[in-house]
Amino acid sequence: MISLRVLAAAICAATPVGQAFAERALPLANHRAVYDLSLLKSSGAKAPAQARGRIAFDFSGSACEGYVQNFRQITELQPSEGATKLSDMRSATFEGGDGAEFRFKVETKVDNSRTDEVDGKAKKSADARLAIDLAKPKRTRLELSGPMLFPTEHLRKIVETAAAGEQLLEARVFDGTGDGEKAFDTLTVIGKPTTEPPQEKVARVNALNNIRRWPVAISYFELGKKDGQPIYVLSFDLYENGVSRALKLDYGDFVLRGDMTDLVLQPTPTCKK
Repeated sequence: MISLRVLAAAICAATPVGQAFAERALPLANHRAVYDLSLLKSSGAKAPAQARGRIAFDFSGSACEGYVQNFRQITELQPSEGATKLSDMRSATFEGGDGAEFRFKVETKVDNSRTDEVDGKAKKSADARLAIDLAKPKRTRLELSGPMLFPTEHLRKIVETAAAGEQLLEARVFDGTGDGEKAFDTLTVIGKPTTEPPQEKVARVNALNNIRRWPVAISYFELGKKDGQPIYVLSFDLYENGVSRALKLDYGDFVLRGDMTDLVLQPTPTCKK
């Protein structure tokens, strides 16, 4: 969710090049990263005059045992007039290593008063449909048309596409955000790879030395509306092992910058998949 985020009719999802790369790809690194948020750009009457915040992201697991993500984003927005608005969003998810199942719990608190909760699970069927079973905000069962990707599976497809030398990836993605009933059409644009040392000292660690990374931008759209304006755009540098730096969250009226301030890389479980 690194959204936030980290974000399924994927281009190259089943190409021979992509499959060949998947067999020798670096495993996604177990890690914890912290990013400080600041206001990069603001325009329009409703845009904030100031903003700050923090993202904390924990990722662990493997293709054998599945993947666990814990995400928290606290954002403080100061409008040109009126009181400061504080939002606190937390999410905890589990995704099967084969990308077939997804469990999610999301809590959003605004101004320390109202808490919105989403709690549910989703599972893919053989006919490429997605079955969603929600416990909160209300007991609901529904289906969405696929094919669909979950967040970690989407990340792996982006890395595979980048490593294959491709620049575009289209995917329909479900991440449990919002009311837990929506999926998004996404378009990922991938730039040229580099292994140059990053600006942040915290990212200059041996575990990341000489590992390729690509600048990527993921645009999120309402289903069937990719010809219009995206809901938001998430940009970052993506390492081949799944670590991200240099975040940029573009909400249209304003853009937040996320600078990595802490990174802890942990041993990744051995998996023969």
